[in-house]
Amino acid sequence: MSKTNIDKWEVEDEGFWASTGKKIANKNLWISIPALLLAFAVWMMWGVIIKYMKDFGYNFGLTEGLTPGSAEFNKVLEDVNNLYYTLPAIAGLAGATLRLPNSFLISLGGGRNVVFVSTALLLIPAIGTGMALGDINTSYMVFAIMAMLSGFGGGNFSSSMSNISFFFPKKNQGYALGMNAGIGNLGVAVMQKLIPFVVGFAFFGVAGTSLGVEGSGPLAGIQNAGWVWVPILIASVIGAFVGMNNVITGTPNLPTTAQGVGKTLYMTFLGVVAAAIGSYLLIGAKLNMWIVLPIVIVLAVLLMKYATPGEIKANLNKQFSILGSKHNWIMTIIYTMTFGSFIGFSAAFPKLCQDIFVYTNPNDPTFINPNAPNFMLWAFIGPMIGALARPLGGIISDKFNSGAKVTAVSTLVQIIGALAVAYFVIQARECATPETYWWPFFGCFMLLFLASGIGNGSTFRSIPYIFSKEQAGPVLGWTAAIAAYGAFIIPKVFGEQIKAKTPEYALYGFAAYYIICLVLNWWYYQGPKREFDNP
Repeated sequence: MSKTNIDKWEVEDEGFWASTGKKIANKNLWISIPALLLAFAVWMMWGVIIKYMKDFGYNFGLTEGLTPGSAEFNKVLEDVNNLYYTLPAIAGLAGATLRLPNSFLISLGGGRNVVFVSTALLLIPAIGTGMALGDINTSYMVFAIMAMLSGFGGGNFSSSMSNISFFFPKKNQGYALGMNAGIGNLGVAVMQKLIPFVVGFAFFGVAGTSLGVEGSGPLAGIQNAGWVWVPILIASVIGAFVGMNNVITGTPNLPTTAQGVGKTLYMTFLGVVAAAIGSYLLIGAKLNMWIVLPIVIVLAVLLMKYATPGEIKANLNKQFSILGSKHNWIMTIIYTMTFGSFIGFSAAFPKLCQDIFVYTNPNDPTFINPNAPNFMLWAFIGPMIGALARPLGGIISDKFNSGAKVTAVSTLVQIIGALAVAYFVIQARECATPETYWWPFFGCFMLLFLASGIGNGSTFRSIPYIFSKEQAGPVLGWTAAIAAYGAFIIPKVFGEQIKAKTPEYALYGFAAYYIICLVLNWWYYQGPKREFDNP
């Protein structure tokens, strides 16, 4: 048994687990958790960064030569505001797309190799974003590329969860995967609290900034939003390289470090190609998001099918057989409602608060409500509630011996929450003092985060009861990948509806989708014609 590659791994053997396995498994888990937390933080950081970009006046050079206050100037500001929302959407698109190749990385590259490489790749968008924010005239294209590369963090979830599953015996899988996913998801809340804190300091000012007079004051450290992750990421990469292992149960042909790195980079590159084409179709060719989405998914699947190494083609074809299963598609739709809502709302919430409560004059995009709530003090609570509620959803489902029952209740709450938020959005818009509706708006949004988090746990719990042991793993991987597109869809929809001055329409649309999911869940898993009895 070499130090890095472990060729004997029998965790179902009680003796082996007690003497050797448990210590190694826990070490790998506790190195994996901060790496995944950082992955979520870097992936989702655009939801907060765009709020500060608006505060700071990053107009991508599009207002140059225009007279402030003119109709043309105001029109450009509206377009710029929509472009802000597109940045977390691009990160969401890339992160979801990269989950597909990441599902197969462990079997090729080895857990330790994959985690340290995929965590090291996060340094590219972290450093790049810090540099881009150092110049107020940085072009939109540079930010769009950095947002796309932040998608590395979204993809890492699939490989991280797959890796941890090989280290623990069946009896400990729930604990290990729950800790990895739950604390990993908390990266969104950590990021939403940390970035506002570091933006007030000039920690990384030496990295170079060309901000002039407008760069002084409390936002002088805006580039810290990128740079702050660099030292923590370096520590995490070193931890994974030195402390993690590749185990033979996860990677039958244990690779050398060079082989593992090469295979990991190749598979990740395939995902980046699909994500880059999707990003170009969205912002270059200006195609509608609902056209871009299926193109990217089909392209990613085709690349997986035809451009992957021969050694995993047979495994892939076996896994892709789930695409012929009706229940795979039903559970994909339902899981997208839960995790897609959680991650999409996490990406859009800070900017949405800003547009509804801070920039409140529709005729003057530069007007700032002097009584606006300090929403960044509270924004992190939503993602935190959603992440912590995820294991709770699984526990409650076990108690009632049914994920479908819990999913039904959480879906009802999501419908009520979405409609309630829409109501308070309208009230705030039509009121001379919109800040009076901040707390009911915030409370109803927290309800959305709570319900989507509980639904996350309950739907995942249902899948092993619907599918065979061989199919459950691929279905979990596929649904997790597709649901992550919520991080693309929700910010994009909000951006378009904010531009049209009707953000409540976005919420009506989400509520309609939730109703469809409620009906599907009832028809197939609860009603008189159910095909599985309350799985």
